[in-house]
Amino acid sequence: MSKTNSNQVSSGLSRPGLSRPGLSRRGLLQAGGVVLLLGRQHIAQGASIVAVRVWPAPDYSRVTLESDIPLTAKPIFVPTPPRLAVDVEGLDLNPALKELVAKVRPDDPNISSIRVGQFAPGVVRLVIDLKQEARPQVFTLAPIAPYKHRLVLDLYPAKAVDPLEALISERLRDAGTGTTKAQTPSAGGNVITTPPPAVAAAPADPLGDLIAQRSTPPSPAPVAPPVAIAQAPAPTPAPVPPPAPRPAPAPVPAPAPAPRTAPNIATSRSTDRIIIVALDPGHGGEDPGATGPSGLREKDVVLKIGHLLRERINDSRIGGSPMRAFMTRDADFFVPLATRVDKARRVQADLFISIHADAFTTPAARGASVFALSERGASSTAARWLANKENQADLVGGLNVGGLQDQHVQRMLLDMSTTAQIKDSLKLGTSLLGEIGGMAKLHKARVEQAGFAVLKAPDIPSVLVETAFISNPEEEAKLRSAAYQAQLADALMTGIRKYFAHNPPLARSRSV
Repeated sequence: MSKTNSNQVSSGLSRPGLSRPGLSRRGLLQAGGVVLLLGRQHIAQGASIVAVRVWPAPDYSRVTLESDIPLTAKPIFVPTPPRLAVDVEGLDLNPALKELVAKVRPDDPNISSIRVGQFAPGVVRLVIDLKQEARPQVFTLAPIAPYKHRLVLDLYPAKAVDPLEALISERLRDAGTGTTKAQTPSAGGNVITTPPPAVAAAPADPLGDLIAQRSTPPSPAPVAPPVAIAQAPAPTPAPVPPPAPRPAPAPVPAPAPAPRTAPNIATSRSTDRIIIVALDPGHGGEDPGATGPSGLREKDVVLKIGHLLRERINDSRIGGSPMRAFMTRDADFFVPLATRVDKARRVQADLFISIHADAFTTPAARGASVFALSERGASSTAARWLANKENQADLVGGLNVGGLQDQHVQRMLLDMSTTAQIKDSLKLGTSLLGEIGGMAKLHKARVEQAGFAVLKAPDIPSVLVETAFISNPEEEAKLRSAAYQAQLADALMTGIRKYFAHNPPLARSRSV
């Protein structure tokens, strides 16, 4: 605001004549309108960008502009070629906005590039060039936790990848390239992975046989085609000349039939599907989760543990059936709580394991915990406190409450938990807790229960594992250790195996 305008406004407000009855009502309203207009202009010009961030992911890519005051945006989507233009009012082009151009990664599955320019005085235009047609969502978030005002641009692919089909395609690629490893349990119950011998026949893949029987896959979303396991055509036999006549041989007794090897029951009678374990590394993207005294972030350490556990699951078999891990997020991006549950249900997961690193207001708290869902309230005050804290992840991570599919999914899942699911979840939690207790200190010696939103899949045994208190300096140091992360992954894998040993998975076919 110029000095002249400022003096005019201040002198106008200080004149006693404004309050005299002789001033008309219209004049008073006009004077007030000028003050409001100038005040709004002053606020708009005072907006400053605190940070800009780009979060790429297969599910969607997010662009965030964080500012000290709310921003107003007008999005325009152009389908051909696909791009999103957003006019942000109350901003002038500055170095912070220009950083967006360099933050786009080449491997971003959705964003090709970002262009930034001064479209008009006080209006900055962002042009996001897309690699494919998208369903953009533009919304604002009020300040919460460490963040100020945020303008969020979420770019969802118009044709989303079917997670089950992608998981199966990955399994088929592994089967075709022979990367699946044989499993040998050690004396301590851990799994030792050894490459199969080069001369050994490829293991039977019941899922591949199931897919081969289907004429056309019904998936609505195109994904990268699975690597086909090509079969060489049978060679055409060369003509064989008739044998030369020779004397008839003397009769000999018929040889005894060769002994037949008993069929492999585990292979021939295995379930006709893969066993899927959904792994849910907590938080991610805009939501860092808890932070340790030296700066270790929960979202980073639980993602590392999830990757280690995924390797162990993918290298395992249960009763002859291959196992496969499905991760609700396999990189640093935010996933709403209800979407995590919905993802696990879409792949028809047999188990759901959410991985976290606990924090408390004092550094004295320590130990690992395992939680299951409760229909009747939390089993302890601490469990209730933790569930309330974890259930606020959507507020920190940033959820578009204006009209996403997450709303009806969340409403549907609120009351769908069943007694059977909770009973199986307690069995799974007990198995995992017993193994974790063999290599780490436990916060509670039994599985606790609370109303965690992420555990409300009605048909999947679901647990939440708090691997340690990241707020405790000693346990934060352990969580940072690669050796400790591997020990945790081994303990969780052994617990999964022991659970299935007493609770075999249902023998149902997977739809492709």
